[in-house]
Amino acid sequence: MTCNIVAACLTKNKPTATISFSVRPHRGRGNRRCRGGNAMYRSEGYGMTTTQDITSRYRRDGFVCGIDIFSATEIEDYRHQFDELERREGREKCQIGLKMWHLKNRFIWDMATDHRLLDAVEAAMGPDILLISTHFFCKYPVHEVEHFVAWHQDVTYWGLDPQEAHTAWIAVDDSDMENGCMQFIPGSHVDGIAPHGESEEGGNLLSINQEIPDEYVDKTNAVPVELKAGQISLHDGRLFHASYPNTSDRRRCGLVCRFVAPHVSQVELNSVGERWPAVLMRGVDEYGHYERPELPFELQAN
Repeated sequence: MTCNIVAACLTKNKPTATISFSVRPHRGRGNRRCRGGNAMYRSEGYGMTTTQDITSRYRRDGFVCGIDIFSATEIEDYRHQFDELERREGREKCQIGLKMWHLKNRFIWDMATDHRLLDAVEAAMGPDILLISTHFFCKYPVHEVEHFVAWHQDVTYWGLDPQEAHTAWIAVDDSDMENGCMQFIPGSHVDGIAPHGESEEGGNLLSINQEIPDEYVDKTNAVPVELKAGQISLHDGRLFHASYPNTSDRRRCGLVCRFVAPHVSQVELNSVGERWPAVLMRGVDEYGHYERPELPFELQAN
């Protein structure tokens, strides 16, 4: 049975509107999954019907997933544009090297600023939204090196104060257990920042090879986040998450969009020695912590 989540749009100075997310509980055995095909992770016996439910769930578990954003036609068009980009730039660069390309590539800008994506982000983090980064994570089938993403928290090396951020992961391809979907540990965002060291395994795709040591990670509670192309997941920047190697014969590509509220400032350079270029997506910025890049394209009516 499918239930609908109706979320009120909270954008300032706009009439209240609603968006509808379709969800279906996973009833399989073993680790619960956040599955694609109009699915959102939910615990047994829990029903979500309002924006407040989504907000409380995000705050409690640190994530929401399986949200339908782009139609099959839309995501196919975006995939074709990424495929062309991949042909021009090469697989090695496209694996993790396409950062901030929303500032120079129209289709990436359109994905990251889509009003439906921002509706979901707003339901999770509130009405004042700055986009600080986009980044493709493209995990190819294993040939020689088993590429993976170690257990980590996003905000550890981002130079933010307070260490608060929110990530939307847009599935360009289907993402599942076989091709190395993300895995989340519910509730792991509430205890602050865990120690991070360096991974001892080769193939870690993180920027400085960071990893939370095993003794801090209860992997028995990990939830695989399976998404259909065009769906998204949202997660708190302090949530423990990882992804394992792609053991399929299919690519797993996702566009990551990173957001902060205006009260969050950057007090140090991030892990690659840069400052975040922030674009106000919605609401107001009463703080002015960030230099604003010149908008490369017009914003949609959000």
